[in-house]
Amino acid sequence: MTVVDPDSTQTSRRRLLEAGKALFARFGFEQTSTAIIAREAGTSESQLVRYYKGKAGLLEAIFNDCWVALNQHVQAVVVAATDAREALAGVLETVTEAFGHDADLAYLLLFEGRRIRGGSSEILLSKGFIDFENLLRVLIHRGKRDGTFRTDVSDEAIASALLGATEAMIRDRLVAQRAGKPSPYTDQEIRAIFFALLIGLRQEAQTGINAS
Repeated sequence: MTVVDPDSTQTSRRRLLEAGKALFARFGFEQTSTAIIAREAGTSESQLVRYYKGKAGLLEAIFNDCWVALNQHVQAVVVAATDAREALAGVLETVTEAFGHDADLAYLLLFEGRRIRGGSSEILLSKGFIDFENLLRVLIHRGKRDGTFRTDVSDEAIASALLGATEAMIRDRLVAQRAGKPSPYTDQEIRAIFFALLIGLRQEAQTGINAS
């Protein structure tokens, strides 16, 4: 009878997650082979397939692993906030701080986080990212009740604007850093743009955008 060592299994899984994260961030998903990942993790391709069913499964597991910790911090910030504006400011601070401390995490989530599944047009979104998006929409709905957001703009439009602007700025900064160029803007400038969006979307700024 084969005895399974749970500690060894968990260690192998963790090594594969860490190796995959570093290699995907360095070389990209397409350019990273399962053989290279297994070698970097000190294990075999068969173990990678056994635990994650292949490279795509490993990438999804990496996303979920990253998002679990990030979402826990975000949820704590949201619970402690007095209104949606304060909560969103805390979310921005949490995300930019996490990305600043872990460039591999930032690169993966921003550049590989919405991959096309196989050759189809289906977008692969991790459960962690979906949980984050759902939390953001709950905050926006809360903000429409407390005056943080105008009510004549859909939740989806607000979420897309806030996420899109923030992602784009952090992504452009990562590209510059990888190219050895100076950062085009600071965390303070990212915050300034984010808060400018919040001010423009406040309830008192509502002017009625549905004019034909």
